[in-house]
Amino acid sequence: MPDSPLEPLTLPHDLDGWRAFAEERPRGLLDRVAEIDARLVAETDLSLRERLALWNEADLALADAAAPSHLLSESHPDAGVRDAAEKQAQTVDAVQSRRLLERELWGVFADADPDGLDPDERRFLEHVRRDFRRGGVDLADADRERVRELTDRDTELSLTFSRNIREGRREIRVPASSLDGLPDDFLAEHPADDEGMVTLTTEYTDLMPVREYARDRSVRHALVATYNDLAWPVNEPVLAELLAVRAERAALLGYGDWADYETETRMIGSSAAVAAFLERVAEAVAPAATAEYERVLARLRRDDPTAEAVTIADFWYVLGALKREEYDVDAQLVRSYFRFDRVLDGVLATTGRLLDVDYVPVEAPSWHDDVRTYDVVRAGERLGRIHLDLHPREGKYNHAACFGLASGIAGRALPESVLLCNFSRGLLEHDEVVTFFHEFGHLVHDILGGHQTWARWTGVATEWDFVEAPSQLLEEWAWDAEALAAFAVNDQGEPIPADLVARMRTADAFGRGLEVTRQLGHATTSYRLHVDRPVDLAAAVDGYYRAASPVTPLDGAHSYAGFGHLTGYGACYYTYQWSLVIARDLLSAFGDDLFDVDTATRYRREILEPGGTRDARELVESFLGRESTFDAYRDWLAGA
Repeated sequence: MPDSPLEPLTLPHDLDGWRAFAEERPRGLLDRVAEIDARLVAETDLSLRERLALWNEADLALADAAAPSHLLSESHPDAGVRDAAEKQAQTVDAVQSRRLLERELWGVFADADPDGLDPDERRFLEHVRRDFRRGGVDLADADRERVRELTDRDTELSLTFSRNIREGRREIRVPASSLDGLPDDFLAEHPADDEGMVTLTTEYTDLMPVREYARDRSVRHALVATYNDLAWPVNEPVLAELLAVRAERAALLGYGDWADYETETRMIGSSAAVAAFLERVAEAVAPAATAEYERVLARLRRDDPTAEAVTIADFWYVLGALKREEYDVDAQLVRSYFRFDRVLDGVLATTGRLLDVDYVPVEAPSWHDDVRTYDVVRAGERLGRIHLDLHPREGKYNHAACFGLASGIAGRALPESVLLCNFSRGLLEHDEVVTFFHEFGHLVHDILGGHQTWARWTGVATEWDFVEAPSQLLEEWAWDAEALAAFAVNDQGEPIPADLVARMRTADAFGRGLEVTRQLGHATTSYRLHVDRPVDLAAAVDGYYRAASPVTPLDGAHSYAGFGHLTGYGACYYTYQWSLVIARDLLSAFGDDLFDVDTATRYRREILEPGGTRDARELVESFLGRESTFDAYRDWLAGA
């Protein structure tokens, strides 16, 4: 056991314990918040510094009530625990919004004199005051009450939207003879039934291989179409109401639209700036995307001379065919080097080397037998704890994301975070390896940045359009020959050849423009749904994607019903490209050696370890020695 004066959370051993953890623990933490609020109002002789310290205590209690509730609602195998956790998450969100409407609490900070505060305390006070204003505390009574109702309804609808996606798993049946091109291990795991049919699900473990390898275009289209209708039609009215609720709330609070409300606290700053940024990316990527599309369409027509357009169900298959034929990169050969257990070991070893940490396996109770737990250790000191829940199952979150479990506070509490992913237990696509590195980037950011005084800035609590930059940066190690040579080994014990990695990198540049336009489709949908609020969601979203990318959506698709980011990211899916601009710039500091010790140490200290204690622009400038620019991203788009 590593030395540390702090202990991680003690998690339950049995179902009754998890029920209590999901229901009673958050309730106790909310009682603590109520006690703090009462004290803030009653004890008028408290100094401003003491008031801020108490507010921080409440922030910590709220975070420690909210994070496990959201995690368990998406991961616990027992439906009753998931439901209880979801209800508590809704209750916590309601308490958070109610507090920001309490005029007596607002009075504790509204006119307080900041003289005598240190810079961190002043910044904290400014953020608290901004939170109250954004919460609607200064509105007339009727409007305040309406904002409260709308905020609670947003939470309820968002949880419903997410639950419908999580529980929306679907299946199709196809003839076994139609699976030509799928890897042997996939076929072995999908035997035909008595009627010669194979069942395919919308889980990533089926979806990704089928869209990558299935030569039968009708099979690709059938499964992608089914996946695109995940949670439809049930989420259609949910999303329509959610957009209406957000628009009304933004208007009551004095914002032009929901994007203006969300971006006020982010690097980009305004709704208009989002539109301008998306236009800038679209203009920068257009030449590459146009040229790539012509090649992709021509290749598709070799298989199907009647094809009029490359659809989203064709995209990965045709890219894979071109990379195999023109760049000598066979995705099935590549995947033979990425057996899951070795990839897991490789992610741990790579990030451990880069960030100067060790991951010590821990035998600890968890919510499912799949969960692997590790202490994150440096020089014998435990910095935090991570939990990896990496394989699909019924009722579990069906994408890939990092979830908080415990907030880290310097000298008081260890940070704990969780990855929920849906990887195969066998061979992984290289895209999945990249995803693993990406999500692990969030995880280590949360642990290394989880040692702050202020709960609101601990871990990944930076501006939300910066938070993807460290995770996108870490993706680069999944393309590095030195990193891969240490763990990408086939079943014969042979490491992945360096020349294959070099070809993979060259091939990756092809299709990059089209992939960015696909991401622009997501970002445009996220933004325009909240700003335009179309009546016909299906027609509007179809139009957004067709305008953003030459790769067309499937006719009649309802992908927005399963677009989980519409809850957490709202109007701000632009974040991924905005953060990528920064990530490509951060990468330039590493030069030709991704494991340069001095650069890695400086990156850890200037970008990850401060958490949200400084504005993101300041973090970036401190690391780069200058402001971030668009140049490295533009070069990346051009294949440089």
